[in-house]
Amino acid sequence: MPQKVLIVDTSILCVYLKVPCKTTCGPKDDKWDFTRVEQKFLEEEEAGTLFVLPMATLIECGNHVAQVKTGNCYDFAMALSSVIEKAANEKSPWAAFTDQRSLWSSDQLLKLVADWPEHCSSLSIGDFTIKDVADYYAKMGNSVELLTGDKGLKAYEPAKPILKPRRRK
Repeated sequence: MPQKVLIVDTSILCVYLKVPCKTTCGPKDDKWDFTRVEQKFLEEEEAGTLFVLPMATLIECGNHVAQVKTGNCYDFAMALSSVIEKAANEKSPWAAFTDQRSLWSSDQLLKLVADWPEHCSSLSIGDFTIKDVADYYAKMGNSVELLTGDKGLKAYEPAKPILKPRRRK
C-alpha cells in the first residue's frame, strides 16, 4: 500500500543530532534548526510516514561527526549509531536499509557512473544517490518528500502521485 516516505538528507540529520557547526541548514528564508526538525519528525511519525536514511546520508553525516573538534565526537557518534540501529532493525518509523539493496547492485552502480557526470555541476554523487533513493520509492507509488535544507537537492524531489478518483457504482 502506498504511503508517504520521508527521505532524510545529511543537512537535516546533522541538525537533528546537533552536530557542531551543522546545527542549522537551509536558506535564510527557510531555516531549519533542531526544534523545527524535531517537530517535523514528530508530525510525520504521527501521520504514519516511513522515514528513509539513504546510505549517502549515513556516510556524509558520519564524516561530519568524525570531524567534530569541540566536545566529544563519541557522543555524536552514539547518537548517529542509534538512528542507524533503528533503521537496521526497521524500528518504526524507520525503513530498513535492505529496502535500498537494489540501488547498490552492479547494474545500478554502472548506471550511476554513466548518469552522474552530466549532473556533477549541480549535484554531488552523494546527493545524486539520495535522488535515486527518492525516485525508487516514488516509482512504487509512494508520495515522497526530500527533507533537506539544500534547495538544489530539493528541486529533484519526485512529483506527487496523482490520485485517481474511484467511481461509484
